[in-house]
Amino acid sequence: MKLSELFASKKLSLSFEVFPPKTDTAFESVKTATEEIAKLRPSFMSVTYGAGGGTSQYTLEIAKNIKSRYGVPTLAHLTCVSSTKETVLAKIDEMKKAGIENVMALRGDLTPELEASDRSGWCYRHATQLIHDIKASGADFCIGGACYPEIHPESVDQREDIKYLKEKVDAGCSFLTTQMFFDNNLLYNFLYKIREAGILVPIIPGIMPITNANQVERAMKLSGSFMPQRFKSLVDKFGTNPDAMKQAGIAYATDQIIDLFANGITNVHVYSMNKPDVAEKIQQNLSDILG
Repeated sequence: MKLSELFASKKLSLSFEVFPPKTDTAFESVKTATEEIAKLRPSFMSVTYGAGGGTSQYTLEIAKNIKSRYGVPTLAHLTCVSSTKETVLAKIDEMKKAGIENVMALRGDLTPELEASDRSGWCYRHATQLIHDIKASGADFCIGGACYPEIHPESVDQREDIKYLKEKVDAGCSFLTTQMFFDNNLLYNFLYKIREAGILVPIIPGIMPITNANQVERAMKLSGSFMPQRFKSLVDKFGTNPDAMKQAGIAYATDQIIDLFANGITNVHVYSMNKPDVAEKIQQNLSDILG
C-alpha cells in the first residue's frame, strides 16, 4: 500500500521507525526486534539507512521481511550522500524488484569522515537531487522527505529552510516526516508557516520517546531540539532511576501524541529505536483513541 492512500483516509494512525544492524552478527537480534514491532500491526514501519550508507545492505532485507511476513506496509529509507548516480539507480531498481512502494528520500547524515572529505566530486548534495532522480527513473514510488520544525542545522534561518523544503516538495515529495521535537507548539507554528508558503502535503510528526537520560544529549546533538522545562524537570527527577525514567519518557511521548491527535493531526510516527516494549506500551496507551 502506498502511504499516500493511508494519509488521504484521515484515519488516526501510529507508525514506528526501526533501524538495521551495523554488523552481520547483530542481524538476527535486530530482525527479531523489528518483527516484534511488526506484530503490533502499526499503520506502517520505516526502515532507516545508516549514516553514509553504512548499513544500506540490510535496509531492504528488513523492509522486505516486515512486508512479506507480517503484511505491514514499509517505508524504506534511501540516502544519497557520497553516492554515485549509478549506485542510487541500482538501489532504486532493487527496491522496485522487492515490491517496495514507499521510499524516504534523504541526503543522509554526514559522518566525521564525510565531513572531512572533498565533496567537490559528489553527485548529490541535497535530497531534492535524489528525489528528481527517483522520479526520472520511472519508479512508481510514494516518496517521502524530511523536515525540521525548529530549523535544519545547516540552514541560515527558517525562511531559507522553508524555501528549500518547498523545492523538495515540488520535486515530487508526497509527504514529509518531521525530525523529533519535544514541544508541540513548535510543530504548530511550523505548520502555519509552511502552509503559508504553499507546502500542502501531509506532515507526519516524528516523536522520540526518551526512555533513558543518556538519550537526551544524543537527541540534542542530532536535531538541536529545544527541551522545554517540563521535559527537563522530568529528566532531572527520574533520570537516575532507569525504570522510572522509562515510564516517564513513555508517558511524555504519549501525552505529545494525544495532544497532536486532539489538534487535528491524523498520523504520528514514533522513533521506537528497535524497542518493541516501548512501541507496545505507547500503542496500548492509545488503544481506545486509535480504535
